[in-house]
Amino acid sequence: MNHKYISIVTFVTFLLLAGSCYYDNEEALYPSLSSSCDTTNVTFSGKIAPLLANKCLSCHSNTTASTAGNGIRLQDYADVKARTAAVAGSIKHTGTYSPMPKNGGALSACQISMFDRWVENGALNN
Repeated sequence: MNHKYISIVTFVTFLLLAGSCYYDNEEALYPSLSSSCDTTNVTFSGKIAPLLANKCLSCHSNTTASTAGNGIRLQDYADVKARTAAVAGSIKHTGTYSPMPKNGGALSACQISMFDRWVENGALNN
């Protein structure tokens, strides 16, 4: 009889622990953080270059592009300016473009909006 209670307690404990584990993204967990996306002053040097450095250059730098980035370089302004449509399609996961970043989480809606705003404002080297 005692063995039966131990089995039940163990089973219930397992269900409670297994049901409490899940994964979610930051925007879903903290919606107030995602609502504060500032796209009023998006510059290449202030927003786009740091975004590329954090999300893209591990594969698309001058040193890694030939081996990991399919020859596509996004190291500097000229590289990005020449490929704005392809970068936009890749980060939005649209069209025939390869979804980026590969093997990483998609960019946040705010990061995509910043890139779009930069392009809408003329994709300036500022």
